[in-house]
Amino acid sequence: MNTLISLIKKIIPEPLFKRISVPYHFLLAWLGAIKNKHPSKDIKIIGITGTKGKSSVVEITNAVLEGAGLSTAVSGTVQFKIGDWAEENKFKQTMPGRFFLQNFLTKAQEKKVDWVVIEMTSEGAKQFRNRFIYLDAFIFTNLAPEHIESHGGYEQYKQPKLSIIKNSLEASPKSDRHLIVNGDDNEAADFLDFDVEHKHEFKLSQLTDILTKQEGVEFTYKNVRFVSPLSGEFNIKNLLAVIMFGESIGISLENMQKTIAHFKEIPGRVQRIEAGQDFEVIVDYAHTPDSLEAIYKAFDHAQNRICILGNTGGGRDQWKRPVMAKIADTYCDEIILTNEDPYDEDPLAILEQMREAITETPYEVVFDRRNAIFAAVERAKKGDAVMITGKGTDAFIMGPQGTKIPWSDSGIAQEALDKRMGNN
Repeated sequence: MNTLISLIKKIIPEPLFKRISVPYHFLLAWLGAIKNKHPSKDIKIIGITGTKGKSSVVEITNAVLEGAGLSTAVSGTVQFKIGDWAEENKFKQTMPGRFFLQNFLTKAQEKKVDWVVIEMTSEGAKQFRNRFIYLDAFIFTNLAPEHIESHGGYEQYKQPKLSIIKNSLEASPKSDRHLIVNGDDNEAADFLDFDVEHKHEFKLSQLTDILTKQEGVEFTYKNVRFVSPLSGEFNIKNLLAVIMFGESIGISLENMQKTIAHFKEIPGRVQRIEAGQDFEVIVDYAHTPDSLEAIYKAFDHAQNRICILGNTGGGRDQWKRPVMAKIADTYCDEIILTNEDPYDEDPLAILEQMREAITETPYEVVFDRRNAIFAAVERAKKGDAVMITGKGTDAFIMGPQGTKIPWSDSGIAQEALDKRMGNN
């Protein structure tokens, strides 16, 4: 199917193809719902979107629901899960098309799960993949420039995210709908401007006694002290979003307190790789300037930050390359520039765009990503932090003409650590 679409794109002028693709994608969404008899009408669903944090919020939400004794299904960047069954998402798409989500909801309905958690994206909304999925709740984490070249501008990126709320929550025939919005975000007012029964804003000002430490974060909300092993202020906001959702559907703060205290890791999101070493190795998806800066700041306790930085993806958001390289230049003590997902661009040319922005920090180019990770782990000393960013749980390195190289940042990092520590 993808090969056929690529062929059609070459034959049909781009403006005409874009006009044709709109009804095509809408028709697929409608047919998927019809074929599966509108499963979303009979099952509780929460949708989650934002530029940063949505995958983490999806996984924390799932944990909180399960901690309350509820059965769940999850469709997101990290995994697909229904009840006790789960598998890694290897689609390289957060919201797969071709009836996938409607089929997924049917299977979740058959398993009689209590809640479905769906990670929703602007790219998915552009192709109507959220249409005819009727939500009971929705969380908006934040908005920052991302996929700007693909969408055609910041406003064109923002509108599909708003359309998710409009078409999947506001248009939902369900009663008792909840909209949970980051009140600290500059776009909060627009994301709250919908007709639903309950609107909630989460803000850092609602918390007291906030602590961010090497071993995690702590804060107090409504006189309940939350302690989490998740690192960084950004995870405080992610946790608060989920706490407010849980509170809105009747889960006690004390119950969530226990779940959050034991929720240790989100794959590919500030994921610690361990082999008994005396330095830290961190794998994180950070793919925007804000998220990259946040993860570097979260490890300012490190003696040295050795940063492995990729190319932010060929064919998209070229403006980010020097910006992210300059952030690394500001916060890192050593930088290793390496290959990530060049697609059809020249990967060395991409790295050169990044290299030009580095003026203060020692750096080297190690094109092979595996060799880059091994080099960083090998040179790390006691108290250092090796920061491997950009891919998170991505299962492939994407090359020209749709080629894929199977990949795992965490797996390679574990292999490098085991070799250094003599655990093989």
